[in-house]
Amino acid sequence: MSGSTGRVPFSFELFPPRSPSAEATLWDTIQRLAATGPDFMSVTYGANGSSRQSSLDVLRYLREETRVHPLAHLTCVGSSHFEANRLVRQFLDAGITSFLALRGDPPKGAVEGDSFLGDLGSASELVQLIHRVQTERAQYATLTSLGGGGRLPERRERVRVAVAAFPNGHPRSTRSDQDIDTLLAKQVSGATMAITQLFFHADDYLSFVADAQSAGVTIPILPGIMPATTPARLERILELTGERRPTELSRRLHSTDSVEEQFEIGVEHAIELSSTVLGGGAPGLHLYTFNQHQAVISVLDALNLTAPIAKETTV
Repeated sequence: MSGSTGRVPFSFELFPPRSPSAEATLWDTIQRLAATGPDFMSVTYGANGSSRQSSLDVLRYLREETRVHPLAHLTCVGSSHFEANRLVRQFLDAGITSFLALRGDPPKGAVEGDSFLGDLGSASELVQLIHRVQTERAQYATLTSLGGGGRLPERRERVRVAVAAFPNGHPRSTRSDQDIDTLLAKQVSGATMAITQLFFHADDYLSFVADAQSAGVTIPILPGIMPATTPARLERILELTGERRPTELSRRLHSTDSVEEQFEIGVEHAIELSSTVLGGGAPGLHLYTFNQHQAVISVLDALNLTAPIAKETTV
């Protein structure tokens, strides 16, 4: 999941459509995003499998109707070992070989504690399960091939498993270095990349990465960025993540009722944030799209990240 053309790699996050009209809009959004040449697009997955089929439909669309590499979100919430094993096999059978392994958030109304998780108690356990399922599946395919007089595959297709990172701490963390210890555990379990939760201050990301690398984290840590183009969206992000309020961005968004001005303010902040973290050594960008293409493409265009792709397609 890294750029092979010397350009800065970038990727997008989508969520499954929640209505027929949203589904029709999403296909157009995906095609517009795909035209920019992302390394991958990830698709979220609801707690307790609430969006399992719709997530898989979007992943299949990415695989069959675009050249973009699809990445599937998976969570530990509510799954037994058997159910998790079956789900990973279902995604692998659909040709999905990249995953984002998440512990997951408790469903609404869940009581305190970890009982909502099911058999898998952490993202590290889910990372291990994904690798184990793929290994068993590849071994079975080899045995079947040999039994049928076929040839051994020249190489086994390997899964790539990303995990989450929290520059400002997971809400359930009890000490300052717990998130780095957790990320190290995920790396040891077989994670190949980390993607951060949303943040609004570049120093939060840069200092976290520096501390993580000092502690022994060697996998790439992609910064997760979402352009906050309306006051309502900013407030919703802050409510969901508990991030520090970006005071100046918040002030500017609330200072105007013009939708166009709010859009420009949100995109401008995302451009500055992206530029700063890339200048500080970030290995790429992961952009949360909110299933809309205009803002994230504006960010990429301003950073000249889509220019190499545009040149290639005109030859």
